[in-house]
Amino acid sequence: MRKYLLTLMTLLFVYSLARAGALQTGNYTTMYITIAGQTQSVTLANNSASRELVTRLHNGAVKVTLNSSGGFEIWGPLGFSLPTSNQQMTAQPGEIVLYNGSNICLFFGENSWNYTRLGKIDGLSEKELRAFLKAGESNITVTLSLTSAAR
Repeated sequence: MRKYLLTLMTLLFVYSLARAGALQTGNYTTMYITIAGQTQSVTLANNSASRELVTRLHNGAVKVTLNSSGGFEIWGPLGFSLPTSNQQMTAQPGEIVLYNGSNICLFFGENSWNYTRLGKIDGLSEKELRAFLKAGESNITVTLSLTSAAR
């Protein structure tokens, strides 16, 4: 019994160290987008672009100004570049992609192009996405952060 408890305690200790290391190195799977005081969670893709974005967000929230375009997205410059792994894809409503290495696109419709996938906005219908992303508007202030309470 004693050997069993010692093994269990060792496993719990190793797990807690691994978990703490994951938090310290930024192995996040979620970021948050805030627009006009409303915040939505985003499940991030597992790629170098998303990991680099998380690294930047560790230094604080990133605010970008995006504009509607083509009737299917809002997009604009991030103000910095991220690594690309472009693939031909048809972006679906809710998807977030990197375009040309330094532009972020948030989709409320569909479009086919060569993009690097960053993630997907969680749990909104296409109608809800259009409202949240201010479809058709210009100069939309968007805050990307690692916490649900963007500052």
